[in-house]
Amino acid sequence: MPGTRNSGLLALGGIALAALLAVIGHVEVNEDLSPWSLTVSDYAVSDRGGVIDVAMVVLALATAALLPALRRAGATRRVGVLLLAWIGGLLLAAVVPTNEPGLPMDAAAYVHRYASVVAFLALPVGGWLLAGRLPHPAARWVRGLALTSLLLAATMVWSAYPGDRMLIGLVERVLILTEVTLIAFLAAAVAGVRPLTPARGA
Repeated sequence: MPGTRNSGLLALGGIALAALLAVIGHVEVNEDLSPWSLTVSDYAVSDRGGVIDVAMVVLALATAALLPALRRAGATRRVGVLLLAWIGGLLLAAVVPTNEPGLPMDAAAYVHRYASVVAFLALPVGGWLLAGRLPHPAARWVRGLALTSLLLAATMVWSAYPGDRMLIGLVERVLILTEVTLIAFLAAAVAGVRPLTPARGA
């Protein structure tokens, strides 16, 4: 269907734009920040309202563009709720900043943290459930990306607490790259690059 295909292409464009903005945001930050030990949120709060925050909003809107098409393709309500949690988590994390690096966490920082946690967990679970609607090679990739995302999220939790933030920035960036790749796979499927097919477990 043309509308479904257009939704997928619009989402792919938004994902590409969000990725470009995130890279620009890292390059433009003039402070001596380390991508290995500081998170993307640490970069964003150093340039409040800058391109990294915009990238998060664009990625959320790109995902939102997929929802009607995924529903028409037979995605369950549970998948829709999980993708809405991903979208809401991204938007809330963009609007509510974390604390400046090295400062104690305040209420806003906790809201930001847990909004990010919800987003990071909701997308891979939703992708895993939706993989049943994809042909075999694409389904395998989506499930692999979903499982990798969950393992990276667990590693990030370990780093944030008992790991004394060891390489937390690196782990988070690999996690984000994995999840953006996952949502791009879903957008490509909606665009017709890997068409959705009826299957069990959607």
